[in-house]
Amino acid sequence: MQYLFLVLVYAFLVFLDQFTKSFMYNISNAQIGYSIPILGDFFKLTYIENHGGVFGMFQGHIVVFTIISTILITYIIYTEWKNFLKSDFIKKIAIIFIAAGATGNMIDRFFRGFVIDMIDFRGIWQFIFNVADIYIHIGIYMLILIYLFKKEK
Repeated sequence: MQYLFLVLVYAFLVFLDQFTKSFMYNISNAQIGYSIPILGDFFKLTYIENHGGVFGMFQGHIVVFTIISTILITYIIYTEWKNFLKSDFIKKIAIIFIAAGATGNMIDRFFRGFVIDMIDFRGIWQFIFNVADIYIHIGIYMLILIYLFKKEK
């Protein structure tokens, strides 16, 4: 039952990420820089196409970045599957968040040739990002906390 729940959480997270990207793509008519103010200039939804990696690094090298990302994700899944199965529930949730974020961005890279970013906190953060990026950060922060507070057996 736990695995069904985890699969459903993963599927929901990927769906939500793809939904937000499709929404922004459609409402903006794929016009780069199209912006919807939510909280004035502090928080906006701004359509951009990221043809690189995290925070726009490696711009213009999407094919290389996609190949490297695919190899790394495949390697991690292959080597960590047994550990995942033995992990406690909270660690599984953290890994599901990271996997859903990576999957959401890989879907964009494979089918669009770029990743749609739209979450724009220009008041405090210079980068525009997406829901999948948030998932990856949540998962990483959860893993860090798990390892920091892990009791030695």
